[in-house]
Amino acid sequence: MTTWGLVATILAPAPEVLRFAAYHLEQGAHRLYIYLDAPNDAAFNHLKAHPKVRVQTCDTAHWQRLGGKRPGKHQVRQAMNATHAYHRRAEVDWLIHMDVDEFLVPQAPVADLLSGLPEQQAVARIRPMELLGGSATAFKTFIPAGPARRKLVSEIYPTFGAYVKGGFLSHVAGKVFVRKGLDDISIQIHNAFQNGGPLESGADIAQIDLAHCHAPSWDAWRTAFDYRHAKGSYRSDLRPAIPPENGGMSLHDLFAHLYDDQGEEGLRAFFDEVISDSPALRARLSKQGLLREVDLALDAALARHFPDAAV
Repeated sequence: MTTWGLVATILAPAPEVLRFAAYHLEQGAHRLYIYLDAPNDAAFNHLKAHPKVRVQTCDTAHWQRLGGKRPGKHQVRQAMNATHAYHRRAEVDWLIHMDVDEFLVPQAPVADLLSGLPEQQAVARIRPMELLGGSATAFKTFIPAGPARRKLVSEIYPTFGAYVKGGFLSHVAGKVFVRKGLDDISIQIHNAFQNGGPLESGADIAQIDLAHCHAPSWDAWRTAFDYRHAKGSYRSDLRPAIPPENGGMSLHDLFAHLYDDQGEEGLRAFFDEVISDSPALRARLSKQGLLREVDLALDAALARHFPDAAV
């Protein structure tokens, strides 16, 4: 029987951590490797008690075991912990690195989909869909790369489409399952490497979507914005959707321009067109077959797997 697990480095309130864990236990995860980026006793105690969860607080001793002091960048911490989990004693056949706001949505049991992959395939990529801000169930779905994508995105987002790759505020790369038991593997945020070179994946697993709840509301997005703009998914070293010589601008530069020129109103205008769950955006997405409704039922999963923590 094929088994799978996930690894996540998490800095979030205990209810979010436990909902994330409970949901993926519900989906059939055989192991969860949870690295708490800061002490979180409320989450730790519930996770520690579950037989399918391996939980670690990333304290000074943890980073010393991994070879040094705590890295300053959270992306580096995530990659180090994901690689550490991969090289633990084998408990699963496949492992995927995920964030606390990402949820696997499979059309069949994940284990069955992984067991159907060719034996020589070492990596299997899944693509994201992105939550509409203000909704708990409506997602914009992934648009495959190709000559039609840019035109389609510009039609759906007439003002800001040129700046959002694939129409997504966050990543379009998705995440990868990596087959366990390979030598000299390192795992990064969206890819895996062997002997210093990238592991090439086969075809995407189209029957699994990665539901990404990147901006669940205006308040949540605005609260996270400054950090993301400085150090996270809108930081200055990320490339724009369109090269600058062709008129493109990175999200970092776009947001700086909007804020300098219009203040909060500029950021809100972007949110309303690209992210917000509005009838107009739903209509544009539906017209192109890019709207999907999914109820993750997180509270129900929490009640089943961590009943003492259910709220």
